[in-house]
Amino acid sequence: MSAADEVLAATVFGPVSDERALLAVHGITANGRSWDTVAAHLPERRLIAPDLRGRGRSNRLPRPYGLRTHAADLADVVDADGGGARTVLGHSMGAFAAVALAAARPDLVERLVLVDGGFPLALPPDAASVDDLDLGVLLGPAAQRLAMEFADAEAYLDFWRAHPAFVRDWSPAVETYARYDLDGEAPRRRASAVAAAMLEDGAELYGPDWYLEALRSLRMPVTVLRAPRGLIDTDPLYAAGALEDFRALVPQLEVLEVDDVNHYTILFADRGASRVAAASASASTNPTKEST
Repeated sequence: MSAADEVLAATVFGPVSDERALLAVHGITANGRSWDTVAAHLPERRLIAPDLRGRGRSNRLPRPYGLRTHAADLADVVDADGGGARTVLGHSMGAFAAVALAAARPDLVERLVLVDGGFPLALPPDAASVDDLDLGVLLGPAAQRLAMEFADAEAYLDFWRAHPAFVRDWSPAVETYARYDLDGEAPRRRASAVAAAMLEDGAELYGPDWYLEALRSLRMPVTVLRAPRGLIDTDPLYAAGALEDFRALVPQLEVLEVDDVNHYTILFADRGASRVAAASASASTNPTKEST
């Protein structure tokens, strides 16, 4: 990574193959196991899902965080996998990291598939600038859990079962994700994400100038899938029609609406993951390493 001994942990799904793997990038307090359901809908494709710096099994990697650091880390993952352009998926903040990667290293990105993320978020009405934001409040339970301790895995699972996004959509994939996310020793176990990473990364999701230039530089196909409900199963991250406005920055943008999902179940529930997988599979067949 940025130093020789800094290597992102990653989950690899699918068959052993020389075909270029899909790269899948998780959200702001998540980990690579958030891609389990999508991977299950792509059983013939290899998919690499890293834990970003400050999350999952990569949570002890040092600062700095920030989207450009994540892009450099992700480039190292792809280079270590043989390099070459491939489809890159990103969910939520991971979609922003995917854009940063594509802008910095377009040789590694054949196509972007962005899942309810990747385009600057609108500031709340009571915030004049990013400095006025309380990201902990905006992210709700996902952020609140970073300050909590849990006696054991069952207590952590109970927290996730009560999360508004999963009340109707609890599944083995959510349980696998939550178990993987738990760090530390009983009776003081914690979520793996580092709060400072959440705060540093979250401040870059509202369209700083460098990020707008990154979007403007994209030349590969870009697909974004929108969830009609948000982080706590209520207001969406992007209002209906809002993503269409970004065609001025990304003329090749394709916007797909996904019915009856929220910000999480667009990835975790079969009805959402199947649409993400289909969008990923619709990219032109990635060449093998030997063919370039």
